[in-house]
Amino acid sequence: MTWRFDVMKWACIVGLTFVVAACNGAKAPENSTAFDTTGTAAGAATAPISAETSGPVTPVARLTEVTIPSGTTLRLALASAVNSDTSRVEEPVRATLRSPVTINGQVALPAGSEVMGVVTDAEGSGRVKGRARVAFRFNSVRANGERYDIKTSSYSQMAAATKKKDAEKIAIGAGAGAALGAILGGGSGAAKGAAIGGAGGTGVVLATKGNEVHLGPGAAIATRLTAPLTVRIRS
Repeated sequence: MTWRFDVMKWACIVGLTFVVAACNGAKAPENSTAFDTTGTAAGAATAPISAETSGPVTPVARLTEVTIPSGTTLRLALASAVNSDTSRVEEPVRATLRSPVTINGQVALPAGSEVMGVVTDAEGSGRVKGRARVAFRFNSVRANGERYDIKTSSYSQMAAATKKKDAEKIAIGAGAGAALGAILGGGSGAAKGAAIGGAGGTGVVLATKGNEVHLGPGAAIATRLTAPLTVRIRS
């Protein structure tokens, strides 16, 4: 009986040993996988970024505000045509700065900055009276990649007077008429011819329009700021 009991005890011990070994063998891959996953995740989260792989740091541009006082002259070159006989009120006008605007040694508005505005008056020449004229003003400027609202004085130009030329036309007509009258009818004919010739010269003047104002691209003009302008520049 003792011998059989010992055999059964050893059989139970051996069986338990195999069961424990089998259980440990089944769990080992799970534990290994969990460890690898945790390790990989932790490594990815805590791994330092290499200085060699990071891009160069771009310095941030520092901007400074500069105020251009009222009354500052803007020397411009027209980029669009403005004509007394073809332009219309509210028609856009463009120009560029011919020279920079500098404040305390800093360029507030560089040469070439675009200035925009509108036509405020356009009147063609009349046949009897009235000289042609145009006028415009600017309301914005684009400089250093930014657009600013501005206020400027109005730029206007009037056509040259034609009174001298008109008088010459009348005088020429009267002289030609007098000469013709003298040939045909003597002294009285000369007087009548002068009157008729003068009337003819006046008719020519009345039928002829005066000079127009034509400002083409590239025309040099100047205007003034009527209010301060604050711009941002790189320092």
